[in-house]
Amino acid sequence: MDSRVSELFGGCCRPGGGPAVGGTLKARGGSTSGCGGPKGKKKNGRNRGGKANNPPYLPPEAEDGNIEYKLKLVNPSQYRFEHLVTQMKWRLQEGRGEAVYQIGVEDNGLLVGLAEEEMRASLKTLHRMAEKVGADITVLREREVDYDSDMPRKITEVLVRKVPDNQQFLDLRVAVLGNVDSGKSTLLGVLTQGELDNGRGRARLNLFRHLHEIQSGRTSSISFEILGFNSKGEVVNYSDSRTAEEICESSSKMITFIDLAGHHKYLHTTIFGLTSYCPDCALLLVSANTGIAGTTREHLGLALALKVPFFIVVSKIDLCAKTTVERTVRQLERVLKQPGCHKVPMLVTSEDDAVTAAQQFAQSPNVTPIFTLSSVSGESLDLLKVFLNILPPLTNSKEQEELMQQLTEFQVDEIYTVPEVGTVVGGTLSSGICREGDQLVVGPTDDGCFLELRVCSIQRNRSACRVLRAGQAATLALGDFDRALLRKGMVMVSPEMNPTICSVFEAEIVLLFHATTFRRGFQVTVHVGNVRQTAVVEKIHAKDKLRTGEKAVVRFRFLKHPEYLKVGAKLLFREGVTKGIGHVTDVQAITAGEAQANMGF
Repeated sequence: MDSRVSELFGGCCRPGGGPAVGGTLKARGGSTSGCGGPKGKKKNGRNRGGKANNPPYLPPEAEDGNIEYKLKLVNPSQYRFEHLVTQMKWRLQEGRGEAVYQIGVEDNGLLVGLAEEEMRASLKTLHRMAEKVGADITVLREREVDYDSDMPRKITEVLVRKVPDNQQFLDLRVAVLGNVDSGKSTLLGVLTQGELDNGRGRARLNLFRHLHEIQSGRTSSISFEILGFNSKGEVVNYSDSRTAEEICESSSKMITFIDLAGHHKYLHTTIFGLTSYCPDCALLLVSANTGIAGTTREHLGLALALKVPFFIVVSKIDLCAKTTVERTVRQLERVLKQPGCHKVPMLVTSEDDAVTAAQQFAQSPNVTPIFTLSSVSGESLDLLKVFLNILPPLTNSKEQEELMQQLTEFQVDEIYTVPEVGTVVGGTLSSGICREGDQLVVGPTDDGCFLELRVCSIQRNRSACRVLRAGQAATLALGDFDRALLRKGMVMVSPEMNPTICSVFEAEIVLLFHATTFRRGFQVTVHVGNVRQTAVVEKIHAKDKLRTGEKAVVRFRFLKHPEYLKVGAKLLFREGVTKGIGHVTDVQAITAGEAQANMGF
């Protein structure tokens, strides 16, 4: 991690914004390839009507992944058709229920294109293939290419989507970041309720969890909202569904928004949401009339530090002139190109841009799409919906399969008591598979023990679910298990795992910002996954003190109770303006008896 990311935490950006990295990426009118591949030599390229030719090459087709190239699919034999169906099943499996077909493209990425009749026949064959596997197809865009022909030839990009065989929809988690009063909750209210805001915050009222949030208009807790897309790419939200169960039943793809707090007073809540809920990506909201202000820079720094991919939405464009919006976008571009970010901004101004942005965002961690919209007038809101609909899973199927083969580990993030149900915990399954009736152990308790319990039932997005797989978030009902024995930061694991606990651990850190020097005895709040606890610095190896931007291996000791940590886990610590990041390099495992002695039991 570049230590210069500390500029985002500790001070204002330097004048000039640093050297540009690749410039601002634009894809207007289909002039940029959907996959951003290398440009090759043009063959007999013509310039009809004065329009620039499309790049003649995409990247060569990959064996893995959910993108398939097909030159044409005209009247295949029965044997060939069955082979094509098997191929489609593989691509859908790689994309966890989604695949993208490029028709008119050779396997080496050459954009050949098809005449209108051949394209029509190919799409008809593709539709038959999708019906065979229980999927729907949606044409994303068509582009005209010039290649050795005077007749117009086109390539067509098609989205194939189905409900996975296990009847569990594709779920992407998006953390929503941004300064206070930038319109985060209002935007989520508009997306999930299907009604525009009245300019006074009406759309956000259904998202607030506490009375003081309604009175102040400011989010202080973490809330979850869902937006669905069916197999045809149509939006499914509360405007045509009364309950979350109906949304889940009608959707092939779900976007779960994690609405985080923007006020600096609730920064610890925002950090907890980013570290414990494992979002696939983040949405950074910036108000057009204020620009980068308040905690915006700090939230950007958190996303970079935790390596969470993010895209930017500039809101409230109805409140200011076009020149003000352009000035805010330029300000964002300068910050994104700074050495600490190394991002390539991509301004989205059309539906074609939105499709390109979704594909580029998934393939390159450096691309950062920028949307400009209004939650009151609805201007450009559809572009954001197109982006979210096309956005593929950011983790591949092999990684998920490897996690599913490991022993069960569920992180406890929330604890509730539900009438007639009992104790309920919410969190994320980081590895393995969890089923109704499973016997697990939960801990560590304050005295370092793990307690046995049974999973009575499971719910995902407020609808019943019998099986929970690695990477999925859910709530688990534990029956009459005593809630007083539970706390945030615990884990529920398989008894075979024989979990270890620690009070002392070492981490390799980068001090992002500190006003003076970072020394032994300094106390900080440590965030490691769902763990959040005060720890004291016991030792800084090979150094007496640290200054901003310096690296070292540091030994920490938890002050209150032992925790369950894993080597390699990402770490973030803070205390006032002091902030640092790193990863756990060693844990000193202790027994329950040693934990009781250390903690004074």
